[in-house]
Amino acid sequence: MNAQPLNDPDAPRGCPVAHGADVTRLFGPEASTDPYGIYERLRKEHGSVAPVLLEGDVPAWLVLGYRDNRRVLDNPRQFSRDARIWRDWREGRVSETSPLIPMVGWRPDCVSQDGEPHRRLRGAVTDGLLAASSRGVRRHATYFANKQIDAFADAGRADLVADYAEHLPMLVLTRILGLPMTDGLRLVESCAQVFKGGAGALEHNERIMQILSELAERKRAEPGSDFATALLEHPADLDHDEVVSHLRLVLMAAHTTTSNLLARVLQLVLTDTARLSGLVSGQLNISSVVEEVMWDTPPLAVLPGRFAAADLELGGHHIQEGELLILGLAAGNLDPEVRPDSAAVQGNQSHLAFSAGPHECPGQNIGQSIIEIGVDVLLHRLPGLRLAVPSEELSSTASTWESRLDSLPVEFSV
Repeated sequence: MNAQPLNDPDAPRGCPVAHGADVTRLFGPEASTDPYGIYERLRKEHGSVAPVLLEGDVPAWLVLGYRDNRRVLDNPRQFSRDARIWRDWREGRVSETSPLIPMVGWRPDCVSQDGEPHRRLRGAVTDGLLAASSRGVRRHATYFANKQIDAFADAGRADLVADYAEHLPMLVLTRILGLPMTDGLRLVESCAQVFKGGAGALEHNERIMQILSELAERKRAEPGSDFATALLEHPADLDHDEVVSHLRLVLMAAHTTTSNLLARVLQLVLTDTARLSGLVSGQLNISSVVEEVMWDTPPLAVLPGRFAAADLELGGHHIQEGELLILGLAAGNLDPEVRPDSAAVQGNQSHLAFSAGPHECPGQNIGQSIIEIGVDVLLHRLPGLRLAVPSEELSSTASTWESRLDSLPVEFSV
């Protein structure tokens, strides 16, 4: 879909629509098939920050430059995470039924807060995740990786997206959060639909909240050695809504990003025989492959969202107080100003894949452990593992926030 000129006389002064700009939609047919092409076109047309439209033609600024992304992420006083100052929502141009609300709207969790409220809530999350990661994440990942592989090991073929990467992180998370496995499997589709957006996003978000609310009530009555109990018992004294919102935060962030990243790592390994043989022989470390993928195809291509706390300049554009900015993590990682040689990332961990600043992902070590175990177990369980289709036939589908591999068909010896 080509950019369309919009000129709304009722739009707030300073926003892209009010300027009569040709504003690109980050949703729809073109955005679902060629998001990276859109980022590069926007960079050429607008520089390191570009006006875009989100679902419902809601205006936002997409931050494309690496340095500009770091400025936004590192400065919460200028770029707040508190959606209650979002001008379009405050003035009634974004309804509570918008599919953007589950991704951008305010919630009583640490990513929606700045300053002392953020420190209080993030402390509870960090402590809870630290306790969870000390209780055998790698053991759980090994168990569930083998269990998933058992289901297709005798067939000689599988789809490593649908049969493996989509479910392994959620199965591990059921143990970490204290969820029954059946609830975890139900939540796989709901998490995917919230990130996809569209008409079903709100319904699936409500399903997530209901399941997690029931979990919190259950753990209040019957505590266990899990993240839900850790939140309930933390000295920060979280109320019910805060507990449920943080369960949702960890569930969605950990499952969706880890499953996406696992699929991309497997794609890279299986389309490069040198990497595959290096991993199987032990000459190549899986962590270096994961880092490369986090540079080139981060699990969240675009991170929601920040709000200008005052009028300011960014990337040569005048951003007005209350306007929404979304962080182009994939575009920032490929910024030619900091990465003139696209291949030169070996040993460099300064990518944006886990965000940065005060809101940097606190559970990244858990996700990386799941991926390392998931790849290692798979390669050693399935001799002769290879792609079942030419690599150029592999396809992806993108939403505003992520680009996911559609399938990864493989064959192997039985």
